[in-house]
Amino acid sequence: MNRPSDPAVWERLSAIVDALPHVTSKISHGELTWFVGAGKRPKQFANTWDHHHDDRNSVVMAAPPGAQEQLIADDPATFFRPPYVGGRGWIGIHLDTGDVDWDRVELHLRDAHDWISR
Repeated sequence: MNRPSDPAVWERLSAIVDALPHVTSKISHGELTWFVGAGKRPKQFANTWDHHHDDRNSVVMAAPPGAQEQLIADDPATFFRPPYVGGRGWIGIHLDTGDVDWDRVELHLRDAHDWISR
């Protein structure tokens, strides 16, 4: 499969997520996927997005109620409603714009982690 993957982007993203507590990762549906929690049923809170419906490098993640609509309305060039999980309030962040605000990405990943692990 031809993908727009950028290893440097995924390494930076992994470094952020792997620093969060109680995180595990695996490949799920062809994407690097992160889970939080111990036991038999850790909960998914984020995954890479580089071959779903477009040619963009992105990350999708859980978000608390109302966050998706607000983020997309405020910055539709960066944030998007991902197929499949967007109906559950998840958000997507494009990571291939050349001027990614990695502090902002980290903030939203921490929020996703905290939201799902509550």
